[in-house]
Amino acid sequence: MSAQKKDTQRFTEVRNAKALRDFHVEERFEAGIALHGTEVKAIRGGRAQIGDAFGKFEKGELWLFNAHIDEYAFGNINNHAARRTRKLLLHRHQVRKIAQAMQVGGLVLVPLRMYFKEALVKVEVALCSGKQLHDKRADLRKKAEMMEVEKAMKPTRRA
Repeated sequence: MSAQKKDTQRFTEVRNAKALRDFHVEERFEAGIALHGTEVKAIRGGRAQIGDAFGKFEKGELWLFNAHIDEYAFGNINNHAARRTRKLLLHRHQVRKIAQAMQVGGLVLVPLRMYFKEALVKVEVALCSGKQLHDKRADLRKKAEMMEVEKAMKPTRRA
């Protein structure tokens, strides 16, 4: 009997689509996240959202606020709360660097994506500064120009 094939349709990552639209990304970090068992199962099922999430520095630690992880469908009374605050796990020097940038530089900590690295859940967080309306319009203009160039370069079929 042959081994079962891996399911390629399983969850791979959760992305924050609004982050790149609304912010200039300065620096990225890979952080672990402290989760309960039912949260990991819910994330593995693709039941997480980080669109409204943000990071905050409190009492010498980094915390992730407003990340929504649905309750596990097959959980019991010990199921987790959907929007609880979760601790971000980083090296001490990275925490110091991020805290300094947030306090002095006026940057915000935004999660870009949540993914599995082997059996562990990781969160890619970034130090970001906000975009103005004219920056967003410039990005849309660049994107439209690139689409036109790709369309012009695309080989056409003539019959």
